[in-house]
Amino acid sequence: MERLVERPPLTKRLKRFLRYVLIRSVLLCLQPLPLRWARGLGFLLGGWAYGLAGGERRKALKSLGVAFPEKSDAERQALARASFRHLGAAALEVACTGALDRGLEQLVAWPEEDRRVLETALARKKGVVFVSGHVGNWELLARRVARAGYPSQSIAKETTDPRLTALVERFRARGGVRSIWRGQDGAARAMLRALRAGEILGLLIDQDTKVQSLFVPFFGELAATPRAAADLAVRTGAAVVTGFCHRVEGGYRLTMEEVPVPALEDREAAALELTRALSERIEAAIRRTPEQWVWMHQRWKTRPTADTQPVLAEAARATAG
Repeated sequence: MERLVERPPLTKRLKRFLRYVLIRSVLLCLQPLPLRWARGLGFLLGGWAYGLAGGERRKALKSLGVAFPEKSDAERQALARASFRHLGAAALEVACTGALDRGLEQLVAWPEEDRRVLETALARKKGVVFVSGHVGNWELLARRVARAGYPSQSIAKETTDPRLTALVERFRARGGVRSIWRGQDGAARAMLRALRAGEILGLLIDQDTKVQSLFVPFFGELAATPRAAADLAVRTGAAVVTGFCHRVEGGYRLTMEEVPVPALEDREAAALELTRALSERIEAAIRRTPEQWVWMHQRWKTRPTADTQPVLAEAARATAG
């Protein structure tokens, strides 16, 4: 019997429609702007958001308290404000797709030594699990790599509005990045096909989301961390590369590093050890530019339970052995 899909209430559908119209209108207005104007406007709007969005500001300050307990309240407030301003600027930069694509190579520097990291991993012909986080400008990271001619797909979560999901998909596709929506049928098979074809498969694993996760340290506290990247690498033998796109003077800069896959017979222990190593790289990237991370995300909201503790201990012992 076919399952009926319940429609959202009329008020929710209307709210989603108005949000979609607003976003489309803003995108159309931003298209003619030079990139530096959009960036400046984004910094301004981000600063306003810090002052007006009290709930998000409090979340950011709470997260910063966990990550940097040694900093003063004033220092954490300054970091939170800078984070809001950076995210506003990054969002509006991405929205100016015309100006963005015309000057992408000049805007996003990709040093030769970092490009060689990716090319060496791809040369093994087993695909690359490319891991990053919501630090710097992750959309420009994917776009820069794909427009340089490297076949790329990214794993993404669908929005609650199919129209917005389609909008995001079109934006990424214009930059050469194909999307695999993790909620769709066949997503797991699509990931495996991408790696078997020797492509790059991008995943962001620095958020606490409703996916299969492992608890590994993040800024000194155990955090539920998506395990898909580690599981894919352990299962397929694909290379693992971490990469970040940090804002620097005059634009952005890509950095890349290959992370060895643990040579352990126990796949669970190998996945835990690799997830831990990847989380360490993400934390290090955030520490380099802490104002460029999404501190309003509740990174430590899921806590280990009594059931997960024995599994953690067993996997840790296997890794140590």
